[in-house]
Amino acid sequence: MSDRPNYITPEGYRHLREEYETLFGTERPKLVETISWAAGNGDRSENGDYIYGRKRLREIDRRLGFLSRRMKDAKVVDPSEQPERDRIWFGATVTYADEADRHRTVMLVGEDETASSDGRISWDSPIGRALRGARLGDLRRVTLPAGEQEIEIVAIEYPTG
Repeated sequence: MSDRPNYITPEGYRHLREEYETLFGTERPKLVETISWAAGNGDRSENGDYIYGRKRLREIDRRLGFLSRRMKDAKVVDPSEQPERDRIWFGATVTYADEADRHRTVMLVGEDETASSDGRISWDSPIGRALRGARLGDLRRVTLPAGEQEIEIVAIEYPTG
C-alpha cells in the first residue's frame, strides 16, 4: 500500500473489524444463498436477483479485500497512553482559533476513521499536519482551499485510560 504507517485508534480498528465481520459472516453468506437460489430459477440473463446478487457480491469482496489490507497494515495507537501530553500528536483533541476568532475542536485520527462532521480529521490532512507537534498558545500557518490562514492552539486534550 503506502510507505506511511496506517495509524488508527483502538476504536477505529474495532469499527473496521466489526464491518469486516458483518460483511464476511452475515451479508456475504446470505447473498451467496440468494445467488444460488436465483441461479436455480433458469435463465440467468434476465434474472434480476442473480444479476444484482453477483454485482453486490463483487462489491462486498472488494470491500473485504480493502478492509483486510487496512487492518493488516494498521498500527493501533492508543491516545490515552501518549506520554507527551503538552504537545499535539496522534489522537489529541485540539481546540484552535482562526484569524476571525472562530473556535473549532478537532481530534487527529487515522485516515480510516475521519468524519469531519464529528470533528475527527486525518492526522495527515493540511490542518492535522499544521497542528502536529504544536503546544498550547502556538501559532501555526495552514494552507486551505480558501487560502492561507493562521491558527492559534487554545486547548489540547488526550483521553484518559
